Amino acid sequence: MLKSAGILLVAAVILFIEVPSLLEKKHKKELIVFSILLAIGVGLSIAYSFGSAIPNPIDLLTFIYKPLHDAITR
Repeated sequence: MLKSAGILLVAAVILFIEVPSLLEKKHKKELIVFSILLAIGVGLSIAYSFGSAIPNPIDLLTFIYKPLHDAITR
């Protein structure tokens, strides 16, 4: 529980640093993308702190490209 509170505290600090400048410059699209990526990162970090297995992105690429590799090397 303490780990998730720390992660949320760090995310709040990041928000307080980044969001005012984005709002001041009226970068709405960048603010939306920033918020989505930060939320994904915070969610994955909290899940990892509770011991959940987070899938590796390389596994997805291997799953996609392995049949192509096998077809080429035959």
